[in-house]
Amino acid sequence: MIGIVRLALRRPYTFIVMAVLILIFGTASSLRTPTDIFPNINIPVISVVFSFTGLPADDMAGRVVTFYERSLPNSVNDIEHIESQSIANYGIIKIFFQPTVNINAALAQVNGMSQTVLKQMPPSITPPLILSFNASSVPILQLALSSDRLSETQIFDDALNFIRPALAPVPGAALPLPFGGKVRQVQADLNQQALHQYGVSANDVINALSLQNLITPVGTQKIGTYEYTVNLNDSPAAVDAFNNLPVKTVNGTVVYMRDVAYVHDGSPPQINAVHVNGASAVLLTIVKAGASSTLDIINGVKSLLPSVSQTLPSSLKLTAVGDQSVFVTDAVSSVVREGVIAAALTGMMILLFLGSWRSTLIITLSIPLAILAALTGLSLLGETINVMTLGGLALAVGILVDDATVTIENINWHLEQGKQIEPAILDGARQIVVPATVSLLCICIAFVPMFGLGGVAGYLFRPLAEAVMLALAASYVLSRTLVPTLANYLRTRLVRRCRSRPGESQPQSARTLPARLRALFRTCPQRLSGLDAALSAEPDQGDCRIPMLQRSVVRACALPRPGLLPNRGRWPDQASYPRPDRNADRRNDKSRRPDRNGHSRHRPVE
Repeated sequence: MIGIVRLALRRPYTFIVMAVLILIFGTASSLRTPTDIFPNINIPVISVVFSFTGLPADDMAGRVVTFYERSLPNSVNDIEHIESQSIANYGIIKIFFQPTVNINAALAQVNGMSQTVLKQMPPSITPPLILSFNASSVPILQLALSSDRLSETQIFDDALNFIRPALAPVPGAALPLPFGGKVRQVQADLNQQALHQYGVSANDVINALSLQNLITPVGTQKIGTYEYTVNLNDSPAAVDAFNNLPVKTVNGTVVYMRDVAYVHDGSPPQINAVHVNGASAVLLTIVKAGASSTLDIINGVKSLLPSVSQTLPSSLKLTAVGDQSVFVTDAVSSVVREGVIAAALTGMMILLFLGSWRSTLIITLSIPLAILAALTGLSLLGETINVMTLGGLALAVGILVDDATVTIENINWHLEQGKQIEPAILDGARQIVVPATVSLLCICIAFVPMFGLGGVAGYLFRPLAEAVMLALAASYVLSRTLVPTLANYLRTRLVRRCRSRPGESQPQSARTLPARLRALFRTCPQRLSGLDAALSAEPDQGDCRIPMLQRSVVRACALPRPGLLPNRGRWPDQASYPRPDRNADRRNDKSRRPDRNGHSRHRPVE
């Protein structure tokens, strides 16, 4: 380590450039690193959702979910455990994987297994919905859509078909289906009396709709020099056209759809509802996906809202609610503010005790550089700027100042001994290199057990330990390189200026508060020895005289013999002394006054 200090003294510009690079890369890392409330909790989970309308929960569990769970270990690797839930119409299977799994390969394996076992399940079941998420996939923003003129079906349709595709390009944003509103669905309401009257069954209506609502690709037809696209009238172009479809011929009479049913634009039964200010609305949730920053996702969504609003009806109100960026910004800013306050108070205490703005400047420069170096290391390790990492940096601020402070103070002490600046720096660094190294290792060892934590606790506290250890390591390196370089430059000018003044043989640091305290402590043994000699001296009849050591420390006093004390308490040897005559003392007022030497003239009563 002494070799590094010598190198710093011989090549100061190298370490000045190092400090500039730390400043540049640290600032870039702080701006580019994702910002969030908590670190990324990488617990990979794949959710598989089966839907079968009308299937009871028992049949869903026995015929779909259980069979699927038993088939998963055959083709899917790195499974930690499986959880499932069966309810009416739905079966939900959650597959938890090991933290080291390749989630893309796991998704491909789950998708292939789902398609393989689909034919062995009840007929007409649809392929499952497969979703991938982790513990960090939480809602970060919600968009509330409301209108005084549009129906719930129209609001839901706008949110599903217009707003979601427009917001899909935002990196890291996942948009599930909207909540609330009504799903648009073309429905045919059957008239039971009319069906009975015309002799038509519900199956006849279904067959008529199936045969006359077809999508058949026809192609083109070339006639002469032109090629025409051929369209068939096998599917109605409007909802009202369904009412004109023929259903069945009964006794030579054609029964139309409008005779036995009413086809209209409707919706299935609503299973959830959203209200904004008492009015029905639709809620569109933006979920954080991947390692993108929460602030970046929310800012990206908000930047697209003005252009999206222009494509919507004028009566549709789009309001952002549940904005998590407010909490993220408050949490991060509060931690940063506390760290700045701690650094400012630390600088004030250094200025108070060292008494030199040059030494304070050197120490206060090392603190932000160590923090910026730690941020660069955290960015390289793939961590984010969150409450845990910032808390670790704020915790390390009080420790970061130790290395630079001890180095500067030791250099000042050697300067007070009359040494030149470079020998003072080398001797000061040589004396503290072993204690500083041992202190660094002891503090880092205290945080090593956090790397052995598993589960959610490990994901939360490992970034904190990394932040503290990186900051301490950066501070240790700066105290051996940059601090001696700046001390050699700034303190050299101070020593030259002090030595050029007549009558000044010591630098300004000799007049600081620590120097004055050391001078006071050096004279304390002499003062205490004088006090001990005075107390051990043989008293002269009735007096115990203590000489004047310092006017501001000990004053002269005269203590009477125990027999002359007032009778306000019971002394153990009180009976061996005669009781004083107080009236005689009052009559002889002159004898109670001290003489010119400050000694009392009071004498014991015979």
